[in-house]
Amino acid sequence: MKLSASWIRDFVDLPVDDHRLAEDLTGVGIAVEGSSGSGADTVFEMEIGTNRPDAMNHYGVAREAAAIYDLPLKQLSAFSSQPSAARQTAAAKGDSFPRPDGTTQVVPFPSDSSPSVPFPITVEEPQLCPRFSARVIRRTTIQPSPEKIVHRLQLLDQRPISNAVDATNYVLWEMGKPTHVFDMDLIEGGRLIIRKAKKGEKLKTLDGVERTLTSEDLVLADAKKPVGLAGVMGGYDTMITDKTKNILIESAWWDPVTVRKTSRRHGIHTDASHRFERGADFESTILSCDLVAALILKSGGGELVGDVIDVVSRHIDQAPVMLRVTEVKRILGGDLTGGHIFHILKKLGFGVIPEGQEDAEFRVQIPSWRLDIEREIDVIEEIARLHGYDKFENTLPAFSGAVVDLPHSAMDTTFRERSLALGYNEAISLTFISHADAEQCSSATVLELENPLSEEASVMRTSLAPGMINMLAWNLNRDADDVRLFEMGRVYEMRGKERAEPARACLGATLAAVKNSLPFSGMLDVSKGPLAAAAEAFRSFKGDVESLLSSFSYQELSFDRATAEYFHPGRSARALMDGTVVAQFGQIADTIKSQRKLRQDVFLAEIDLEKLHARGLRAVRFASLAKYPAVERDFSFVFSDQVEFETMRRAVMGLGIRQLREFKPVEIFRGGSIEAGKYSILLRARLQSDEATLRDEQIAQWSEKMVSALQGLGGVQRA
Repeated sequence: MKLSASWIRDFVDLPVDDHRLAEDLTGVGIAVEGSSGSGADTVFEMEIGTNRPDAMNHYGVAREAAAIYDLPLKQLSAFSSQPSAARQTAAAKGDSFPRPDGTTQVVPFPSDSSPSVPFPITVEEPQLCPRFSARVIRRTTIQPSPEKIVHRLQLLDQRPISNAVDATNYVLWEMGKPTHVFDMDLIEGGRLIIRKAKKGEKLKTLDGVERTLTSEDLVLADAKKPVGLAGVMGGYDTMITDKTKNILIESAWWDPVTVRKTSRRHGIHTDASHRFERGADFESTILSCDLVAALILKSGGGELVGDVIDVVSRHIDQAPVMLRVTEVKRILGGDLTGGHIFHILKKLGFGVIPEGQEDAEFRVQIPSWRLDIEREIDVIEEIARLHGYDKFENTLPAFSGAVVDLPHSAMDTTFRERSLALGYNEAISLTFISHADAEQCSSATVLELENPLSEEASVMRTSLAPGMINMLAWNLNRDADDVRLFEMGRVYEMRGKERAEPARACLGATLAAVKNSLPFSGMLDVSKGPLAAAAEAFRSFKGDVESLLSSFSYQELSFDRATAEYFHPGRSARALMDGTVVAQFGQIADTIKSQRKLRQDVFLAEIDLEKLHARGLRAVRFASLAKYPAVERDFSFVFSDQVEFETMRRAVMGLGIRQLREFKPVEIFRGGSIEAGKYSILLRARLQSDEATLRDEQIAQWSEKMVSALQGLGGVQRA
């Protein structure tokens, strides 16, 4: 986001230039990625962490700057805004107040409310809107905003609209609190109700789109209809126009989860929802109303009617955190004293009460704008960043003399080393993916994030495939064609009512990378020359998968075609160890290739590390070379296209011929005298004994058994 350097300086008299300010802010975690303009028009390009909505505004950054340079922070103020009788009336009559048993009573306003409460507010969902503040301005004039406000908004790429609307945007960027203004004369019934929407209700939002609401949506409504989507966007029918004379200013605290779900449900992301989703300052509602009112009155005139309306059903107070000085020193090292810690926290706005003797502990009161601080370690991080990470000595953790051997470390190391030996480079992808990716690549029940960065990263990954495809696409889009990557990590899913984090591995390779690997060992279709490059590449990629799996213990490794839908149906397979599926691999389907705009075919393998861990590594045993010669026999058969080699292999190996060491395809032929829908295949069996030279009658007997087994599959032996 963009913030104005001169606007920040309105609140703190800084002794440094903008360049130094940018460096020092970055040093405490309020990152300035770049700047543009000069002088009073200098604008910082800020990268504010999602956990710091308090710093997504000029006053919040000024608060950080004041702490860095140990300077006083100027207070935001508009005019006297003590709640006095209006707030008390709102609490008594103002729709909601707590009962002694902890529940909340909702009492409607009478139609002829007291003059000290200029507009009736009814909160029917106090758990989702624990605080709602409002101001009323009458007989004002809607006109363009003053030049200062217009210029500052334009520096931040904000489009000026009118003095009333610009006032809300100005206050948003000044102190970080979203507010909204209604044309009060367009609110039917002369009252505002905060309630759940009725299923199927319609609301035309400020962007001109008519939206169908659900019973899960929280709305602001008048006596007849919704007039705003709580915490997300106001309604079109009550917006400020040139004809507006009377204005209702609202500033509320909305439940972050409700705002986030509503925003995602309707596909709306606004500056307001961005902040409400992350937690607004509960104590800022009155001040933000006052600031908006002051700006409107200054530019458009009018009369501020009555006192502020402040409906409070419950307070959002963060529990204090106990901070131990010994724990600060243990984690951070250095020679921080209790007095130094006290001073740092006070500069950041924390309330600090010494506990115990010689300032050994502090009871830390969390300021209302810092909803991200919940634990002792969070407070310690605040101390570290303001003290300066560069001031701590580089030290290694104490070594207790014991080395912890992580479970399965030997197996993971073997898998990693073999992957590297095959030419794959290790990569790491995000653990967050979109709902669409989760549904496309896995049937597991997803774990949704409460505070996602975006819709594209809204759930925990249920498969490593989406991340691998994205990494391959990223390389291909930058003209890196020869790419082989692997990743080892965990996926996240619900199994019944329990969360599970199984270990997985994923291989990814481009067609060019597979073609450039070791020479293909695939068989040839003698009727058409070499097989198509993709089919040949699939067999080469299959060899990589087999090589990785060969490190683990099993009696039989077999393959079938029952893979996921995002694989190519003719160039994919599952790997089974003794009948248990341990991997699926193959070429990505053409539909996925098209969706991801992949510039060439790519191959992917998903491997279940947990099942491999359960099997353990294959024990390497020495076996001397055979003393007696091997004998090879070829068999030529015609089969229907529906009969695959794996079926033939199982039938022949199932005969239990102990001397049968290998059974493989050598050549395939289609066309010519072979009728359509069938193919000719040349099969080769290798027989060998460790005890004696094989005799002709033994070989003939075993050959007869193999021929019989193949004929049982519908094969016709060729002469």
